[in-house]
Amino acid sequence: MIELFDSGSAGRLIAQDSSQNSVQDSAKEAASETADQTRELIGNITGTKILQALVIIVICYLTIKGVDALVIWLSEKVARHNRLRIKQFQPFVRTAVMTITVVLLMNLFLNLSRENVLAVTGTVAVALGFAFKDYASSIIAGIVGLFEAPYRVGDRVAIADEYGEVISYGLRGIRLQTPSDNIVTIPHGYIWTNAVSNANMGELEAQVVTEFYLAHEVNPEKVENILYRIAYTSKYTHLKLPIIVVMSEHSWGSLYKLRSYPLDARDEFAYKTDLTVRAKKEFARHNLPYPKRFDLLEESQ
Repeated sequence: MIELFDSGSAGRLIAQDSSQNSVQDSAKEAASETADQTRELIGNITGTKILQALVIIVICYLTIKGVDALVIWLSEKVARHNRLRIKQFQPFVRTAVMTITVVLLMNLFLNLSRENVLAVTGTVAVALGFAFKDYASSIIAGIVGLFEAPYRVGDRVAIADEYGEVISYGLRGIRLQTPSDNIVTIPHGYIWTNAVSNANMGELEAQVVTEFYLAHEVNPEKVENILYRIAYTSKYTHLKLPIIVVMSEHSWGSLYKLRSYPLDARDEFAYKTDLTVRAKKEFARHNLPYPKRFDLLEESQ
């Protein structure tokens, strides 16, 4: 019994040693193959190929800048209602140019075959997954956004604490021009888990809400008539879209909201200023009093 046990144990030990040797040999072969592929890849990088790559990158950059300038120029020359439609070509063309550039560069250095494509794709996917998770997420969200269109070039959107017009749609993010003329870059990855408020969704018109604060003793019908009149007589107002006056009561007085649409969303603040200035003149002419105090606690709630 002891001899049988010893011989069985020896057999298992021999099998384990053989298995370990096989694994080590496989690892050495894989490492050797990887080293050979790396040397071959480095050996294929020549001064001529580097120069060609630089030329491709420069052409890509100039093409994107040229397309941006052409789209903006065309959008300002066509009829107003077609302006935003023209601008929608910009992100698609930029994405196509960048994709073609990446493929050309990969083919230049990697000699793209089916095996190389699979190997490079797997390597890049793993690298992006660990090292550039947020960047990869933003790129994927940008591609999805081209088709779901939560925002487009020319839209007026509110994202987090930022509000403004989308002036650029890049592969990683968008650029907003705020009312204070700042340029804010927001990554596309933000749309995965956060709300995006879009005021016009590809249309020229966006609703403008202008607020007016008056005392309790003011006649609501008189205020309503004044607000309707200044809205209908403003040079910015789109008369085919609804104009609404909404009133709410507060401890300090009455809040009136005039909801109306300008002909062009880009005139939002000029429109709101025009309505406010003309309304204040009418309120003064009719001796309509303003609230004497504001309940700050109520406002904060």
